[in-house]
Amino acid sequence: MSDPLRDPPAPVAPQPLLVRTRRRGPAVWLTLSRPEAANALSRDLVIELRRAIDEVHADASVRAVVVTGDGQTFCAGADLKERRGMSLDETRGFLDLLNATLSCLAQLPCAVIAAINGGAFGGGLELALACDLRIAADVASLGLVETRLGIIPGAGGTQRLARVIGVPRAKELILTGRRVDAPTAQAMGLVSTVVPLETLDATVTSWVDEIAAGGPLAIAQAKTAIDEGSWGTLDEGLRFERRCYEVVLTSADRDEGLVAFAEKRPPRFQGR
Repeated sequence: MSDPLRDPPAPVAPQPLLVRTRRRGPAVWLTLSRPEAANALSRDLVIELRRAIDEVHADASVRAVVVTGDGQTFCAGADLKERRGMSLDETRGFLDLLNATLSCLAQLPCAVIAAINGGAFGGGLELALACDLRIAADVASLGLVETRLGIIPGAGGTQRLARVIGVPRAKELILTGRRVDAPTAQAMGLVSTVVPLETLDATVTSWVDEIAAGGPLAIAQAKTAIDEGSWGTLDEGLRFERRCYEVVLTSADRDEGLVAFAEKRPPRFQGR
């Protein structure tokens, strides 16, 4: 007979990670890993995603981030089973957490790519919209379906979608709650390219390699100039672009780029 005062406690099985992080060359791949729930955005998953994003931000060697989903779905959106058990204040707190997490993802100084391997709906599409680039498998389907649930996109969807595909098309998708297939999404400008599912990984890796060939400081400043400059008038954007150019103008990377061009060799950028 066991003695609870003397016997050691039984080991507790570790909880599976909801966001798997893997370094692959110059990129970090973040994989949403709740395939049994279509990678729905539970509170715990979003907390893990935010932690992973913060770790990437602290690592200057990361040249790109890839976000994808485990299984046959990219992300089905909010975990509605969990949401039904939340009070209004808890729901507001979750929305604050999700918005802050997607904003941190969008503001990473490196390129962020959504590798959309399957369905991306509601908050799942909002997650993809927070990325700089979206590459979709031919089996993917996308939509902001919230109005069919009596709500609206609440994690940046109304704003980011309109900036990606224009106001009329954004209204079309959001007001109808319509889902579109990958070729239609590409025609709208919602995704950059569509490839067979079996080549999605290789295609994204190829894009990462292209991006990693550029100067990391230049990538960060170009991204900032586009993102911040697009909010104002053209004149305001041009002034902001000039400020971003000043950052790279006095950088060691600029000097290295000029020397490498003259010596006909690939540059060795240091991100400074």
